[in-house]
Order: sequence, then structure tokens, then C-alpha cells
Amino acid sequence: MSPATGVQNKLAIIDVGLFLLAVLGGLAHALSLAWPFQAGPRGEPSSWLQILSLALLAFLLKRSATPRRSALLGWAFATAMLAGTFWWLFISLHRYGGLPAPLAVVAVGALAAALAIYYALACGLFKRLAPVSVEGQSALFAGLWLLAELARVWLFTGFPWGEGGYAHIDGWARPLAAMVGVHGLTWLAALLASLLGFSLAGNRTSFWKAGAALGLAIALVFLPAAGKGPAAWHAPLTISLVQGNIAQDEKFQPGTGIADALRYYGEQLQSASTSLVVLPETALPLLPSQLPGDYWRALQSRFATGNQAALVGMPLTAGAGRYSNSVLGFQPGQSEPYRYDKHHLVPFGEFIPPLFRWFTDMLNIPLGDFKRGDIGQSSLMWRGERLAPNICYEDLFGEELGARFSDPATAPTIFVNVSNIAWFGNTVAIDQHLQISRMRALEFARPMVRATNTGATVVIDAQASVVASLPRHTRGVLVTSVQGNSEMTPYARWVSRLGLWPWLALCLLTVVAAVFARRRVKP
Repeated sequence: MSPATGVQNKLAIIDVGLFLLAVLGGLAHALSLAWPFQAGPRGEPSSWLQILSLALLAFLLKRSATPRRSALLGWAFATAMLAGTFWWLFISLHRYGGLPAPLAVVAVGALAAALAIYYALACGLFKRLAPVSVEGQSALFAGLWLLAELARVWLFTGFPWGEGGYAHIDGWARPLAAMVGVHGLTWLAALLASLLGFSLAGNRTSFWKAGAALGLAIALVFLPAAGKGPAAWHAPLTISLVQGNIAQDEKFQPGTGIADALRYYGEQLQSASTSLVVLPETALPLLPSQLPGDYWRALQSRFATGNQAALVGMPLTAGAGRYSNSVLGFQPGQSEPYRYDKHHLVPFGEFIPPLFRWFTDMLNIPLGDFKRGDIGQSSLMWRGERLAPNICYEDLFGEELGARFSDPATAPTIFVNVSNIAWFGNTVAIDQHLQISRMRALEFARPMVRATNTGATVVIDAQASVVASLPRHTRGVLVTSVQGNSEMTPYARWVSRLGLWPWLALCLLTVVAAVFARRRVKP
């Protein structure tokens, strides 16, 4: 074997080693969002693990020789990160959708690999544009990493499940959420992680200098908000959150799941004594015209008088041959029920993306071509509160919930999430969704009540603490109270007017600055 061949073999071994380290780093990032291996509550976030996992990627990028290899490392990291985050999609595709297990594995892997392309492009571009200083490299990495995350928010209807900022819901950076939102936490974590990773791979002196400057900047922003809590509390509102635990494989079956749901939820609506009753997403899995006997009239008359209201998840018609995934609100004195139609629909579940009819035809899942509701729909006014429903993973899109805060006089005082993630079994998906809801509560200083089919049915206060909950995958009613809040956080004020454009502008300006800096140092 020639010396050149030996060198090439050693380089190949090194590349494989870096690739495997990138995969392990991506899996660690997935675990940081909801660490499942612990005693006590399942699925707690870990901010330090999220930063260390990104620091490992930064270290690998520093050691990588070319933009192409950097892109491959970024793709490996992100594929493992995403597959390790939403692996539970396999359950919905295989167990409930009837897709053969090998094809379900391929489908989940293909989705992760496709979304990972955003991060591959970010890492490849970073290597091509990386400045000389550690500080400049970290700023560029953070901007590009957030740009990849924003691509997951915007492109192809968006699926940003598993963004790194959610790992910091209980971490040191949580007070900043009310100012910069989850994307700001993602950017800050990427900045700190890359400072650590690049410094360990290079000049440690620069790390301490840059870290001290960043720490001072954070302190100047953080200290004014330290110790400040929501100040505009409302009187407690008594609520009943109903968790039916209807088996997913029976939920839409006329003789079993449908009959069980109508009976159980009907009983809870009739017997509830609290001011507000909330039922999960599609709790009544039929259109009003399909309900048996006088079920619909009994539901309307139950809340036509008295001092109680109800929010009920059920499908509705939305024009000829069209349907909506909706929440109906019943309260005394209404001529017609309040209606909220889901805006952010789930691909393959609520609409079929172009060119994918062949894939949905392979699934045994009740699919529909649902119509989208508008962004910024009105809230249900009840007992001095403005109740803002959101359905399923709509609470993943904080900028869309933020559209309701453009006018403080009509801004929600309580978020109400109704969900059914029984599609994904008793898995970490429940914990991940809970952290998402908690982040929205923290960003907007609003309590979030969640009524779900299988969990997590909880009350989250305006500081993102879970103050009441039901055991998961059980049938029951959570009877408690919640206090609304009308304080406007800085995040609510700017995101309601500007959306995500400030973050997009920051990312693009970072890239432009790196391009000009690189041109200036060229001979």
C-alpha cells in the first residue's frame, strides 16, 4: 500500500468518526427536549444537554476541512436530531395507519432527512463564510442555525417540532422568553454552544473574552425583568377539563368509539358544575347533522340558560363538500354558538399535499380535505375572560397566536388548547407537546389550559408552571380553576406587529456581514 493510500484510509476513518459523533450529538439534542430516562415526571427538558449537543456540532464543524464535509456533518446531526425527536410518527403510520413497519420507518426517516437539508445548507454555508475570530464564527453559526429553524417554521406549511429553544423552558434563559420568544432562546443557545465548541477546537482565550461580553449583554437585558411577574391577574375561573381516553383505533368506529365518546362526553357536559367545561379535539367525532336523535338540541339547551359555558371540539361543515376542525363555544344568551376553525392544518391528516395522494392511499387513517380558518380569530368572551382556542399543534406557532395580540383591548387572557395525540401512543410526544404549550404561556404571560383525549390534560399558569393535571391515558375530569391575565409582554407587543421578520432580518444581516468581512480579508 502506498503512503498516499494510507493517508486516504486514515482520512476516511476520521470522516466516519466525525459522522458518527454528529449522529450521537443529534440524538442528544432530541433527548434534551424531553429527557425520558429519570425518576419522577417523564420528559423533562435539559438546557445544558441541548447546549452541549450543539457545542459538539460546532466543534466538528471547526475540525471539518471543507464546506461539503461540513454540510454532511450538519445533515447527519439534524437527521438524527429530527428522527430522534418525532420518531413517534411511526406509531400513527404503522399501528393506526396500517402502513407496514419497514415503510413506516422509511417514511419517518425520509421526513427527517428532508428537513435536515436546511441544516446541511446552513453548516456548509458556515464553513464557506466563517470569519477568523471565534466571536464572528459564533455569530454566523447562530444566525444560520436559526435561519434553518425558521425554514422549518415557514416552508411547506411548517413543522418546527423539536426546536432547540424549547429545552430552555426551565433553564437559566427562561426569563428572556417574554422578550424574545422561543426563537430568541434558540439563537442564544446556538451562540453560546458555538462559542464553547469553536473555542475548544481553537483559541480558548477568545472564548473567555467573548463569553464575558455576551454574559454582560445578557445581564443588562435580563436584570430589568428579574423578579417581575404578571401584574394584571383576574378573578379565578372554575373549569372542568375532560379527558375521555377514547382508544384511537376505535375513535371513528360507529359501534364502539363514536358511541362511547357521545355517551361519556354527553354525561360530562350535563353533570359539570364549573363555570367552564372544555372537551378535547374532535371529542364529538360527528357533524351536528349526524348526531343521533336530539343530541344536538340537548347540547344547545344545556347551556342556553344558567351561568355555565362550554368549549367542544368537533368537525363542522365549511362550504360544499368541505369541512373544518373546529371548536364550538356554548354560553347563555347566544343565538348561535361561538366558532373557532383550525388554521394550521396537519399534512396527511387534515389535508393532502400535492403529489402525495399515492402515499395517503396506503394509509388506513380517516383523512379529510379540511378548510383553513383565519389567523387571529376572535376569542370567546366569558366571565370577563377572553378565551382563545387553539387546536392540536397550533400552539407550536407562537407568531400565529401572537396575531391575536395586536389590540390589547381584545387580546386573549387565557389560551385553551384542545388536542388528540392518541395517534402517537403513550410516548414522549405528550411531554414534548406539554413543553410547547408551556413556552407559549411564558412568551405571552397567559395561562394555557389543555383538554386532551389521552394527555397531557393540565392547567399551566402564566409563569409556565403546571399547577394541575390528570394522569395520562386515563379517563377523568380535571376540576380546578385558572386565573386569566391581561398584561402585555414585550414579545406579545412586537410579534403581533412584526411576526418573525426581525429574526429573519437578523439572520440575513449576519450572513451579509460575513460575506463582506470575508471579501475584505481576501488578498
